[in-house]
This record gives sequence, structure tokens and C-alpha cells, in this order.
Amino acid sequence: MHAAPAESADPGAEAGGPKADRAAWEALLTSALLGVDRSPPPAPRPLGTGGGQEERAFALLDAAAALTVRRRAGLRPAPGRPPAAPAPAPPDGRPLPPPAACRRLAGLLRPGADAAGRAGPAAPSEQSRPELLAHWLSEARARGFRVPAALLPELLGAARARSELRADTVALAGPRGLRLAEANPEWRYALRFGPARAEPGPPHRIWEEGLFSERVTYLTALRRADPAAARELLASTWPTERAEDRLLFLDVFQERLGAADEPFLESVLDDRSRNVRQTAAELLSALPGSALGARMAERARAAVRLRRGRIAVEPPAVCDAAMRRDGIPERSPTGRAERAFWLGEIVAATPTAVWPALLGAPGPDEVLRLPVAGGHADELRTAWARAAVRQGDAAWARALLGRLPAEEAPPPGLLGVLPREERGAWTAAFIDRNGLADAFQALVACPPPWPERLGEAVLAALARTADHGGYPWSHSGAIGAAERSMAPEAAPAVQAVAESFGPDSAWAEVLGRVAGTLRARAAIRAELAPTPDAPDTPATGTAAGTPGARSG
Repeated sequence: MHAAPAESADPGAEAGGPKADRAAWEALLTSALLGVDRSPPPAPRPLGTGGGQEERAFALLDAAAALTVRRRAGLRPAPGRPPAAPAPAPPDGRPLPPPAACRRLAGLLRPGADAAGRAGPAAPSEQSRPELLAHWLSEARARGFRVPAALLPELLGAARARSELRADTVALAGPRGLRLAEANPEWRYALRFGPARAEPGPPHRIWEEGLFSERVTYLTALRRADPAAARELLASTWPTERAEDRLLFLDVFQERLGAADEPFLESVLDDRSRNVRQTAAELLSALPGSALGARMAERARAAVRLRRGRIAVEPPAVCDAAMRRDGIPERSPTGRAERAFWLGEIVAATPTAVWPALLGAPGPDEVLRLPVAGGHADELRTAWARAAVRQGDAAWARALLGRLPAEEAPPPGLLGVLPREERGAWTAAFIDRNGLADAFQALVACPPPWPERLGEAVLAALARTADHGGYPWSHSGAIGAAERSMAPEAAPAVQAVAESFGPDSAWAEVLGRVAGTLRARAAIRAELAPTPDAPDTPATGTAAGTPGARSG
């Protein structure tokens, strides 16, 4: 038979409270460790007449099972407490958009409504809705508005699905949007675009304890608010971070890169990861006056010289340890000849200001006119283009674009170095010569709204394509870019070209849609900046002006 549990003076033990449960569990552990013969278990049922070892073992298991169920299911309910109300968001003193603009935004966000928030044959098609929403957000942000609170959930949800909307969305949502993002994991992306915030608990708690995505968000916000603090925080944990994480953390230095970042980035050149070293080297090569740029310039002077009016090139014979430390891979990732590859990496990281003095030329135009001996002209021009993009050198970009063959598209990124108006003029001239077949990347590099000259060139090229039997879907990229970026004032001209085709023509449908989108963008602009005597109703989208004739 088993012994009855000793009486306890503890009221909690008498009532079967937590202390009694702990005492009972300790007794069971004692029986299990010492053996049921030496320490019989407190059994929930009487032992058999024999009271043998097997019977005591079953009693031990029964008692453990009963106590386990009791501990899991026998909790007493705690006194009810109302949930704590969330702290209110800081006030946002910015004005709301005019009522017509708010109705427009509601229509753009809610499925089933047209772009004006109502039905109507002149409204743009569903296909143009993404461009119009992006346009509304950009225009409203530029005018210093905030979004109505009732539309914030829908807007945050739309931006979750479309990353290009996020920066404008977070800016328009303001502190209330950030408070919503803190409460809803699906909107956490907004915290990356918001300002750095004081977090409860120890300083930099998210950096110390958060998930990788949360740490990136925190570091990005801190970098925007205080570049030095972000750099010091990353340096404090750098040796313990994973290589793939170190690589992504370096991306934050793309913003507000300055001379104060050089010591840290220079130390990263000794990182054990080759990809991390290369990324740090690219950042340093974009930093004016960096020590890495000076080292690359010395290598460039040893490899490229002016001899008898011609550029003589002698690529490096080996990729030594110092070159590898400065981010030059020992093997070409594309299979190019290694010496030519090393030459290109050196030239791309050399400050562009080095070349006129080194080659005895007044500027980049004169450098590019010099003949190149030994078949390395293509390597040099390609590397100079990379350097111009990396260092944002408009003079070199202009010179390189000016020497491209008439039919050759610009290298990636090079056009984006030029000022806005110059980009548009260059792209318009390229389209006049070559049409739209290879112009998409150039069009994407031209921010909206396009200059009138570029819009005219695109419309004329589309009309020529139609006249030669082409199909609109073969230029869907250029047509989409026109919807997003052509100046709204071009709507009458686009409508005129659309109406010059038969009513059943695919070109009439596509260009009519473009014209409708441009009219809607004009209405958005008017609604966000209404004149005193303008009606509080969005325009329905009728074409203004007299349609002109389509040019062939």
C-alpha cells in the first residue's frame, strides 16, 4: 500500500495550488530516481493486494499522467482586464487633398470602380490603373498632402503588392501609417521607408534581437537619419555577421555615401568573402578622393600610356594579392581573357579625372578621339562607361554617348547620368533615327513627365510602325512607358492619331487608351491643385483641342 501524502501547512498546497503540484511532482521524481521499492509513489488508485514492484511502477505512471493532465488543464482563470488601447499616432499637420482628389484615390484603390471612382465610357481602362495610382501618389506627395485615414489600409495593402509605390505611400501615410504598420505584419515594409524611431527597451534592441529583415529595415532607417550612427552600429557586429548578410548590409551605404565612410569600407577590403570585398571596392571607387581610387590610378598609369599620339595598352600580367584585396577577381566571371578583364576592372575603378592628364588631352572628348593600339579600344570604352556611371560623371557620359554608332543603344546606366532635359533630347534623336525597337531602356531612363520633344518622337515612331503594318503589342513596353511618362498635354495629339485609324483597328484602341490615361493624369493634376472657380468634380476625359493629322 502507498503512503498518504503528508499534510502541509501551506494553504496553496491544501487547495491543490501550484506549490502542491510542485511538491507532488518532486515526489514522483524521487520515486522514479530511487526506485519504487525504496520510495513508493503516491498512486491515484489503490495498489493491488500484492503491492509488488510491477504494481508500484504502474502506480507511478498513473500518478504522473494524472498530475500532467491537472497541470495542463487545471489553470484558474485570471481576472479579466480590458485590452490596453494602442498609443495614438503623433499628429500629422499636413492638409488632406481636395474632395475630388480623395474620391479619385478611392476609385483607384477599390476594385470594380473606374479610374475616376465612377462608371463612364471615357474612363481609362483597367490596364492603366497602376500607372494612374502611381501618378496620383507622386503628385500628392509633391504637394505636401496626406492620405485620408479611411483609405490608409487599402493604400498600404496596394503598396505591399507593388514595391514601386512604397516610398510615396509611406510618405503620404505619415505617422498614422507607420503606427498601422507596427501593428500589422503584412505592412512591415513601411517601417523601412519611415524615419528612424525610438524603440522601447535597450538602445538598438531590434538590431540585437530582430529577424534579418527587421535588422535591415532598422539599419536603413538609421542610415537615413544618422549615417555615422548606422555605420558604427554595423561595425560593432560586423565580425559576427554571416557573409550573405554582410553583403546586403553594405547596400545601405548607397545612400549618403561620404568621406567618413572610407575607413570602415577600407577595412572591409580585408573581409573573408570575395563578394563583400568587391562590393566595398565599388563603393570606394565611387567616393571622390578615396585611397582605393588612388591605387587604381597608379595601376592605370602602368597599363595605359600615350605613345606617338596613340594610346598604348599593356594589361597586368598577374592579379596579385593587392589587386584581389581591392576587389579585382582573379578569374573573369564571363570567361573573357583574364588580362583584358583585369584591365577593364582597373579602368572602371580609376577616377575619370585621371585620364585627360595622363593622355595629354583637354577633356573626355579628346581622349576618346585618340586611336588605341593593340586591339583594346572596346575594353577601354566599356570600362570608361562603367566609371562614368559609377562616379556620376556627366561630361564623360556625354562624350561616350556622342561617339556611339548611330544605331547602337546606350550602355546600361550611362544615359541616366545626364541631366533630365538632355536625356530626353538624346533619346528623341535616337528614336528618330532607329525607331522604338531598341529604345525601351533609354525611355525608362527618362523620368516623367517627358519633354514635349520626346513625346512627339515616340508618337511619330508609333505612327510609322502602324503605317508599315506593325502591331501595337510588339511595342508594349514603349506604349506602357508613354502612358506613365508622356506629358498629359499630349493627350489631344495622341487622340488625333488614334482617330486616324478605323474604329476596329488595334492601334485605335491602344492609342485611345493612352490618350484616356493622359487625360486622367491631367485631371489628377487639376484635382490636386484646383483653381478657386474650378468645379469639385473630376474631368470625364474628353479630348481638348482640335485633333491634328497623323504624320507618317
